Amino acid sequence: MTASPNQVPEALLPLRNKIDDIDHKILALLAERNSVVELVAEVKKTTGFGIRDFIRESALLEDRGSVANSIGLRSEVIESLFRVILWASRDRQASLGAEMPKKMEPKQIAIIGGNGGMGQVLQKLFEDFGHTVVCADLNTKITNIEAAQHADVVVISVPIAATTEVIKEVGPHCKPNALLLDVTSTKTEPLNAMLENFNGSVIGTHPLFGPSVHSLQGQRIALVCSRDLNEWEDWLCSIFKARGLSVLVTTAQEHDRAMGIVQVLTHQTTEVLGRTIEKLDVDVQKTLEFTSPIYLMELLMTARHFAQSSELYASIQMNNPETGKILQALQDAGNELRDVVLSNDRVAFSKIFEDVHNHFGSFSEQALEQSSFLIDRLVERG
Repeated sequence: MTASPNQVPEALLPLRNKIDDIDHKILALLAERNSVVELVAEVKKTTGFGIRDFIRESALLEDRGSVANSIGLRSEVIESLFRVILWASRDRQASLGAEMPKKMEPKQIAIIGGNGGMGQVLQKLFEDFGHTVVCADLNTKITNIEAAQHADVVVISVPIAATTEVIKEVGPHCKPNALLLDVTSTKTEPLNAMLENFNGSVIGTHPLFGPSVHSLQGQRIALVCSRDLNEWEDWLCSIFKARGLSVLVTTAQEHDRAMGIVQVLTHQTTEVLGRTIEKLDVDVQKTLEFTSPIYLMELLMTARHFAQSSELYASIQMNNPETGKILQALQDAGNELRDVVLSNDRVAFSKIFEDVHNHFGSFSEQALEQSSFLIDRLVERG
């Protein structure tokens, strides 16, 4: 007799129990590994040896892949597993301050806009390394000026539209030897405002991630040092790197040009896609029945975009000095492709494909490999 689809075969139950036992042993071993990682962090902290050792990681992955092949496991699957394990190991070491300089005096940090998402991330970051953090926000008893007056470091973490106004408010009240920095996604205007309203050290930063990330490990942060009178850049970079952030030192102009593509162009294309789906009254759930992994990734990113703050995305696009040029180029490219498709001009279409592929160069092949990895992970999640 055939079992119903919802009835678990009797012979399957003991096998499932056995798998559960094995999985629990794997978890116990991972916990044991994590205990050793904590000892590793202590050694690195006392010796000054960096958290990430690329030679060691490469050798480890090669060894695990070789062992996997020898016992009948797929090496690429095992490599993916151990890359996650290594990432978790680095994150644990960073949280324990493995790469933190031994002689770092505790500072008084004021975060203006500290109750916001990024303000909370920065508060935990600084507090993890022994600094005292005071947050000023719209609903706090302490005012922006009061917080800034006694701080060694003043962080401006407010909406883009309010950044310049807040800088003008607190800049004149910062201590002469303090550091004034911002975390705005554009750099030219905020840096000019800080330089004009404060005579001390000025550094601009832009976390290239959102406050909802699960970990800072491997995340990037752009840094523009405009005026450094007290070696604040080294101090700040040591904290960022110790927590696992990758610091990108750049200029305000270079940053804003890049953000024109990374943010303005990509956000606008995502918004056009979402708006088109809404205008066509597309049944999103119905399309999911026919979806390919690539379409699902596109749809996930689009829906994620519109589930967030419209004010944030409006400010990002409307405050970048490159926006006009970028959006004009996007419109021109859209009109060109529209005309080619509607006129059934396959020769022109192929020529565009060839031109774009040549422009991307070797990154195209790299993109195929990395996107295939992402697709596999997405399919695994069902």
